[in-house]
Amino acid sequence: MTASITQAEKAKRFQALHERPGIFVIPNPWDAGSAKMLESIGYEALATTSAGYAFSLAKLDGEVGLEQMLAHCKDLCAATSLPVSADLENGFADDPKVAAQTLVRGAEAGLVGGSIEDFTGDDAKPIYAFSLAVERVQAAVEAVMKLPFKFMFCARAENLIHGINDLDDTIKRLQAFEKAGADVLYAPGIKTLEDARRVCSAVKKPVNLNMTSLQQCTVAQLGEAGGKRISTGGALARASIGAMLRAGEEMLKQGTFTWGAGATSTPDIKKLLA
Repeated sequence: MTASITQAEKAKRFQALHERPGIFVIPNPWDAGSAKMLESIGYEALATTSAGYAFSLAKLDGEVGLEQMLAHCKDLCAATSLPVSADLENGFADDPKVAAQTLVRGAEAGLVGGSIEDFTGDDAKPIYAFSLAVERVQAAVEAVMKLPFKFMFCARAENLIHGINDLDDTIKRLQAFEKAGADVLYAPGIKTLEDARRVCSAVKKPVNLNMTSLQQCTVAQLGEAGGKRISTGGALARASIGAMLRAGEEMLKQGTFTWGAGATSTPDIKKLLA
């Protein structure tokens, strides 16, 4: 961890971001270098991306194990002085208490926030039953409350990105997660400002919105809809992959190198990593 700022101080900064007026963007780097660069250009907090990190290992989202994910979280926390929250999937366990301990282990790796979701990992039966989903959130809240600093726990309702287009059930879950004590609420897959307003107005706790399905909206519009923070998920990693593939295809198919004009210079990268 960066010596100049303690984990407790990072936790206070992260909590304050959720309590101050307005919305903020919390981008999702996929490695230590991208984390440091995002800090250098002015962001105030970062979040991991399970998908982006998996892509960097030639794996798909959900194929990285717990120990490797925790090591990745530790690397990101050590690379930046910013608060880091983590996408910890379903806690890498079905059992509420076991999943909750994943958050505690994340905190031991340097995190000051993290999420677990109600996606089971089984596409045949993707969402945990309502009662079990709530029990998992309750266990997570109880676990992080024992930490020596404020850990911002985010509870995720995954219906909308797993083929269950039921906003009413999603809102019901978020309301139950709020009642169970989650600090932040998150339903990835919201596609319209109207739906974002519905979700944000249905709860009192801060709501995380993902720009991937809301690319037609601006930060200001999502703030006016009631959102507190905007994450990018795997989108920044995919944007980087897109740029690399376009460059590769140009060289292979056209025999040209015009893509180089848009590349960041080595001196600029040196400044970003200083």
